[in-house]
Amino acid sequence: MADTPPDYELADRMALTSPAQVRAVGHPLRTTILQLLHERAASITELATALDRPKSTVAHHVEVLTRNGLLRVVRTRRVRAIEERFYGRTARLFHVTAEPTFATGEVSGDFNDFEVAARESATAFERGELWGFLRHARIPEEQASHFWSRMAELVEEFDRMPRSGDTVYGFAVGIYPTEHPTLPTPQQPQ
Repeated sequence: MADTPPDYELADRMALTSPAQVRAVGHPLRTTILQLLHERAASITELATALDRPKSTVAHHVEVLTRNGLLRVVRTRRVRAIEERFYGRTARLFHVTAEPTFATGEVSGDFNDFEVAARESATAFERGELWGFLRHARIPEEQASHFWSRMAELVEEFDRMPRSGDTVYGFAVGIYPTEHPTLPTPQQPQ
């Protein structure tokens, strides 16, 4: 069994607190770059090869992620007369803190993991390879918070798994309040 990925030191969690950080992770190519760097540190050349995109395009997206504190140079090596940089994530898990914007007082809606999951899982759904559950339960907020903590632990376990096999799997979890109907309070028999 290989070592726990990735091959560099990083924080366990990082809160995304600025709209620029949320926009940075909201782009599909940048999300893919972040996912690739869960495996190991990589250079622009390696990322461009994996993504089948021009190095200039990948370099732009890496720069956006670096400028917003999501990536950093974790090591360098000399290749001929040029210093090649290897980039890594700054944290295993990025989470959006739902703080109101100063201008409007509203929570930003720029980022939605479930939109990404829905887009990515469409082909698996069509092939009958999508595993998923959707459940509803009327529970107290403290219990919902407890479930979220347990799910976050499972996500961290998934992130730490050694990278092997031929298929990349997506893993989406969440808990959220809904307007799902509820039964009325039962009346006491008279």
